[in-house]
Amino acid sequence: MLDSTKAPSRIQIATAAIRQKITAAPGVRLPSIRRLATQLKVSKSTVVEAYDRLVAQGEVEARPGSGFFAATRVRPFKLAEERPQRDRAIDPLWIMRQSLAMHGDTWQPGCGWLPDDWLPGEMLRRILRTVARSEEANLTAYSRPQGFRPLREQLARRLIERDIAADPSEILLTDSATRAIDLVCRFLLQPGDTVLIDDPCYFNYQSTMRAQRVKLVGIPYTTNGPDLEHFAAACVEHRPKLYLTTAVLHNPTGANVSAGTAHRLLKLAEAHDLILVEDSVYTDLDAKPAPGLAALDGFERVILIGSFSKTMTAALRCGFIVARGDWIEGLTDLALATSFGINDLAAQVTHGMLIDGSYRRHLDGLRPQLARAMASTVQHLKRLGFTLWIQPDAGMFLWAQLPDGLQSADVAIRALDRRIVLAPGNVFSVTQTAGPYLRFNVAQCGDARMFDDLAELLRG
Repeated sequence: MLDSTKAPSRIQIATAAIRQKITAAPGVRLPSIRRLATQLKVSKSTVVEAYDRLVAQGEVEARPGSGFFAATRVRPFKLAEERPQRDRAIDPLWIMRQSLAMHGDTWQPGCGWLPDDWLPGEMLRRILRTVARSEEANLTAYSRPQGFRPLREQLARRLIERDIAADPSEILLTDSATRAIDLVCRFLLQPGDTVLIDDPCYFNYQSTMRAQRVKLVGIPYTTNGPDLEHFAAACVEHRPKLYLTTAVLHNPTGANVSAGTAHRLLKLAEAHDLILVEDSVYTDLDAKPAPGLAALDGFERVILIGSFSKTMTAALRCGFIVARGDWIEGLTDLALATSFGINDLAAQVTHGMLIDGSYRRHLDGLRPQLARAMASTVQHLKRLGFTLWIQPDAGMFLWAQLPDGLQSADVAIRALDRRIVLAPGNVFSVTQTAGPYLRFNVAQCGDARMFDDLAELLRG
């Protein structure tokens, strides 16, 4: 839990003062130890310690006989520096940190995963035992370069059911969808390139893109998909290399890209030589999912990624990339260079879940369970005065506007005292225009007492 009452130390104060000068004028000569100690009314040893820390972190250069200078080279990636000043304790990874750190009697309507008892634990234990007993199972060796072929063959069959034609040779297994996005970005982008993302979008897209040192441009998201007028203008102005989106059961809004929007989007991508990366991680939550982008384009300029972390298990992570063959070859080389392959045990367990019908049975029970949770959560939120952006047909997320002009960051910070982890809107927004919104995971909203606590919180 955050401790907002702890006062900064003298060294932290001195460090912050030096960083302000660095930000204002990279490369400038910084104040001497004596001068800065006088200005800040601290001891010289405090200033020495602050300078030593910043030198070690590469933010200050110490030049013997000349003093200290603000570093001119690129500073190490640090997400905390990207957060808006009005939400000082909140950055794009805030929800993940809080949700993973807080356990026990904590309510987590802001997290992005299903409760443990909604996942197929017993099925997974049975498949694990089967894999462990099989003499053909790989329990000791590295995986093949593109991953466990039987799983890639099964994924190709499943994609055909969605009218997506892909050969197993055009599929690369990864450890997660996040890893898949990271590989695609490393393969296609250079620092300084421009990437288009939805506004709002899954918060970790921002984190991953900033780690790649690319420029982010947010495209307003509508109930039918990205705002195409803004999209076209951004293509002309910024000449982006890539557009990253969740076309089916969008995170955080729950919307689907309409067929008309998808067709026009593909035409714009062709006209501006833009690559579209479609994250399909939530598609299995809908029995009849929308087509998405890959089903309409094939893999001429669409790259499809996905995983089973949200629907099957987050402990044995298994994701995939589907792309045209020449890209898969380069992506495979990159995967080998950066991780020497993937977790073959996770791939074998996932394959077992898919081929014996366990995963299908799990989804057949999960989807109506989510639908009931969606209906219940909608009623609770409307009772509390929330305004729903849309009511999705499937999935786990609701995007809801707070009543009475409240700001979600303020509410989320205060909610921690009641052991409620919320998902404030601006962590999803690159332009910081979603302050009044919260994302709710309906699967984590089953206890009515949480809404009673939330009602008291909203009343102040």
